[in-house]
This record gives sequence, C-alpha cells and structure tokens, in this order.
Amino acid sequence: MDIYVANIEQGMPSLEQAKIRFDQALRSARTQRCKAIKVIHGYGSSGKGGLIRREVHRALAEQKRIGKVKAFSPGEEFSSFYSDARALVDNCPALARDRDYAAANHGVTFVLL
Repeated sequence: MDIYVANIEQGMPSLEQAKIRFDQALRSARTQRCKAIKVIHGYGSSGKGGLIRREVHRALAEQKRIGKVKAFSPGEEFSSFYSDARALVDNCPALARDRDYAAANHGVTFVLL
C-alpha cells in the first residue's frame, strides 16, 4: 500500500482524541510500510481553520524538523505549484491521482514518510 488514509475528524473528536488518532495513524502507516499518509482533519466549523488542523500542522513541522517525516503539504498547497507537494508526488506518484490533488482542500494534509 502506498497511501494510508487517516480520517481523524470522524465523529467530531476533541483535540486530545484527534491527537491520539493522528499518532496512531502515523504508527500504523509506518508499520504497513506506506510511503505517504492522507490526513483528513477537517477545516473547522468556524470556517477559519480549526484546532485539529493547526495541531496536525504543528506536529508535522516538528516531526519534519527531527527527521520523522520527510515532507508534508497542506491540502490548499497540494498541487504542482508548491515544492513540498512536488516532492511528495515525486516520491509517491500515486498521490497525483488523489481526488484532492490540485483541489485546494483545506481539510486535508498529505505526509511523506
């Protein structure tokens, strides 16, 4: 399997529950030797970007800094116009076939392991 899909927003979890789901998804994807993860975190009911989305991005920036993930791309930047998105697709070509590729979806983030 190339891409692991993790819907951490399902059921409207609390921030703490979503963080646990996110950590579990990263572990599961690594265990299954996936190249990438599509994290569905939602955009937040306020329309301004929710807590879960911000926490996922914060956690991924830290994981990238310490070398646990190679790259990530927020859904709104997941197109050929952005270098991080190009790196993801270069390393996992199946991502270019995802329905959210070039769709500017603020509710997802793509991660290259």
